[in-house]
Amino acid sequence: MAVIPVELAGRGYDVRVAGGLLADIAREAAPFLRKPHACIVADANARAHWGTAVARSFAAAGIEPRWYDIAPGEGSKSWDSLARLTDWLLAQGVERGDHVFALGGGVVGDLTGFACAILKRGCGFVQLPTTLLAQVDSSVGGKTAINTAAGKNLVGAFHQPALVLADLDSLATLPARELRAGYAEVLKYGVLGDAQFFDWLAENGAAVLALEADAVEHAVATSVAAKARIVAEDERETSGARALLNLGHTFGHALEAETGFSDRLLHGEGVALGMVLAARYSARRGALTLDEAERVTRAVEAAGLPSEISALGLECDGARLTAHMLHDKKMDAGTLPFILLRGIGEAHLARDVDLADVAAFLDGQLQAH
Repeated sequence: MAVIPVELAGRGYDVRVAGGLLADIAREAAPFLRKPHACIVADANARAHWGTAVARSFAAAGIEPRWYDIAPGEGSKSWDSLARLTDWLLAQGVERGDHVFALGGGVVGDLTGFACAILKRGCGFVQLPTTLLAQVDSSVGGKTAINTAAGKNLVGAFHQPALVLADLDSLATLPARELRAGYAEVLKYGVLGDAQFFDWLAENGAAVLALEADAVEHAVATSVAAKARIVAEDERETSGARALLNLGHTFGHALEAETGFSDRLLHGEGVALGMVLAARYSARRGALTLDEAERVTRAVEAAGLPSEISALGLECDGARLTAHMLHDKKMDAGTLPFILLRGIGEAHLARDVDLADVAAFLDGQLQAH
């Protein structure tokens, strides 16, 4: 087992990475079980795969599991879903000292975490991420949110979990497309700040996607450690360090918005394509060599992830895509910083980007290939 501490003043917690964690959850999460029942918010798919194992572990410890199912997909991160969940938690008598369990992917973690952030002005929660994307990204760092008509994740709070249990066995239940989408976030850590990890993924990415045990544990643990370092440095994204984790997201979120935040483009696929665009735009600005931009493209393609906007069949232009970017949470005093690259493993925050130039760049990408 790999144990990665997320070190925050007075509020640190561990991320445990191993197989078998869900089947032994009552022991793993024992400090957070103070009543004879536990509230578990679960993605319906995750519960179908892991509900029996979780319930069996709790039952053996004399704990009654109380389940709240949510539908898979971004549509569950809504005001209505938040209201229904908080009403249910209140009906269960959840107190500030209790911990709610979030079983599933990023949608479940985001919704549950936000509900716990506002319930009685803050109660605890434990993340049980069952997707690769959630294990290496959304379950760590305390960002919680819902979506609104204006855009994705625009209403939320920073609310750190008390514990994260990343059970690697859960990855075997994922559809191949969802596994690849999660791998995009793994690749992101190499591209933004760890050239050595990027090189390791070039050699071992296929083994990670094949779920070879040692490769998967190394990839997840390395990714979590990278995020933990950045979160410890800049928990609330005020210094710019944490913003680097958004590499690929400004472009990616615009593409997700244009495709209606639907299965047409999964979040991880948007991030992968967004990283390619960030690399190419960095090369356009002369900050990155064309060869290094092509290395990013090849890494994305090798994982079976999208690397060309033109393949999406969008009926829009670059100006429409940049209009989506105006809802980005990084907007500051009317300007939008971009996460760009000076090299593989050397991301930086660029505050001098002209959106008209980005639109022209995107026009070219929409017509290319």
